[in-house]
Amino acid sequence: MTGFALSRICGAFAAALLLAGPVGGSAPAAAEKVLRIANMGEPESLDPHKTSTTGESRILRQLFEGLVVHDPKANVAPGVAESWTVSEDGLTYTFKLRSNAKWSNGDPVTANDFVFSFRRIEDPNLRAQYSEVLYPILNAEEVNTGKTAVDQLGVKAINATTLEIALKAPTPYFLQLLTHTTGLPVNPKAIAEHGNDWVKPGRMISNGAYMLGDVKPQAFIKLVKNPQYWDAGKVTIDTVMFDPSEDRPSVLKRYRAGEFDIVTDLPNDQLGWLRQNMPKELHIAPYAGVYFYTVNVTRPPFNDVRVRQALAMAVNREVLVERITLAGELPAYGFVPDGTADYTSQKVSWAKMNQAARDAEAIKLMTAAGYGPRKPLKFKLNYNTSENHKKIAVAIAAMWKKLGVEVELVNTEAKVHFATMRQGDFEMARTGWIADYNDAQSYLYLSQTSTRQQNYARFSNPEFDKLMDQASVASDMRKRAELLQQAETILLRELPVIPLYFYVSKDLVSLKVKGWQDNPFDVFHARNLSLVE
Repeated sequence: MTGFALSRICGAFAAALLLAGPVGGSAPAAAEKVLRIANMGEPESLDPHKTSTTGESRILRQLFEGLVVHDPKANVAPGVAESWTVSEDGLTYTFKLRSNAKWSNGDPVTANDFVFSFRRIEDPNLRAQYSEVLYPILNAEEVNTGKTAVDQLGVKAINATTLEIALKAPTPYFLQLLTHTTGLPVNPKAIAEHGNDWVKPGRMISNGAYMLGDVKPQAFIKLVKNPQYWDAGKVTIDTVMFDPSEDRPSVLKRYRAGEFDIVTDLPNDQLGWLRQNMPKELHIAPYAGVYFYTVNVTRPPFNDVRVRQALAMAVNREVLVERITLAGELPAYGFVPDGTADYTSQKVSWAKMNQAARDAEAIKLMTAAGYGPRKPLKFKLNYNTSENHKKIAVAIAAMWKKLGVEVELVNTEAKVHFATMRQGDFEMARTGWIADYNDAQSYLYLSQTSTRQQNYARFSNPEFDKLMDQASVASDMRKRAELLQQAETILLRELPVIPLYFYVSKDLVSLKVKGWQDNPFDVFHARNLSLVE
């Protein structure tokens, strides 16, 4: 029996007891409040230090709580830290932890737990996918690259409820950065006792509003309310069920049948119908992210910049967003979206050319690289399961035919797809990026040599790296923006990534769900929501 069926039976049973009235003078049982979420992907791991996708972070935010969190509008708000101070030079952050913050086993959450967690994610032996996000912390990069010991990381416990973090340079977005999954604490006892199996039901110890109840691969992940959570009294939803199905049309049918309360992505060809028939449940909002194709620059012919430029130029982005994606996405001629804080986004040099002129130039570049009708370029394009991704890939493959390009489409489930990219076992692959914080660095750092696993393209450019390193320690915001703009210009000239469009979030939210707010990062905490019949 699936978790969904079980939860419905339990809910019905509780409701029957309520209708039957008190037994033996006891108070009537309240019906279980169950929130069902279509999460669009099977997580690779529930270890916050070993994950990389938005689907995984959506689950982890319910299980764990960092020093700071996102509020419903995606602003920084207190989490385990009830307050903090920043030194005048911007280099030292001191966090005061809540005295009533506890792990799900009842132990207090301490400053030493955060020291352990930050050291763990930077330990090179862990090979964390996202360790680079925390490089603003003093000695983080040196620790993560094996140049210095983990105890040299700039994080220390002043006492049980006071944590101090030292930075290598002023980092205006540091608090935003700590809302990311890399800032989530893990329990030292659970890891010491169970090793890699600490993430399994019955073994996981978490500090968020929910605990891990049960997991059935390819079926569900069940979270249950954590009675030890410091604000448990305000949490009204008892159980959160995450379904990993990636079949968006099927998920939509199940939502309409009442099986889901929240759907986190939608089939593009149904958006028109949804706008007409379910306007109050459809939520489309600006989203801080970019959809793009990654090119493996270590493999011929993609080590030839002319090939990369030709393929990028031949994509008609206006047709893509107006006829295929259909949700109001914006064509991407740069990698950093307009509206990013303290930054002016850059564009490819050919952004103002019409499509006919771009196509003509693309054919010249491809011919110069040695390809054409008599010698077609053939390669595989990988994408993760989704009718939306498939339709986009089919449309772009058709656009490339005028260059004499033949594309084989390769589809795998999400966790296999992203693992394949990290391993470098691909030629070109679909991916997307949602900013971890509102700053251009959150997009551009993906292409630094030091980023390693998240640098799927294996791009390495000394000039780009130098500019990014200089920007990371620049205290003058104007100078910092100029350095990042120069770096983006190099990225758009070399094109190890081919930007296609800037995202909008697409959610369906049942009218039974109260407290939902659209925001630029499409994040939510179930503890801030409630369910009404």
